Amino acid sequence: MNFPAELKYTKDHEWVRVEGDEAVIGITDFAQRELGDIVFVDVNTVGEEVAANEVFGTVEAVKTVSDLFMPVTCTVLSVNEAIDSAPELVNTDPYGEGWIIRVKLNNPADVDALLSADGYKSEVNI
Repeated sequence: MNFPAELKYTKDHEWVRVEGDEAVIGITDFAQRELGDIVFVDVNTVGEEVAANEVFGTVEAVKTVSDLFMPVTCTVLSVNEAIDSAPELVNTDPYGEGWIIRVKLNNPADVDALLSADGYKSEVNI
């Protein structure tokens, strides 16, 4: 499994890549493997401020639906349009083309409290 060191992670299996005062968020390689074949991603919070640990959307796989939890308080700017027509990108490239949302961080320093790659690996016992 892949856990890029430049990303931050949550215990709920989201990853965060900070880009200035914005960030890109998706689900981890571990999460997509656990979910199986992803068939739909639903995010209806674009334009809204979402608090840390609140649900910002769902991922639907063949066998289950899983909530997506916001890693830090921020405003949802956009959803990855590519996953509308190709949700399998979340499975095949979770840290690249399969990203889920772009956000404006309320406080970029909040990301520092998230897990490092090594911390996340310990969390999932890898």
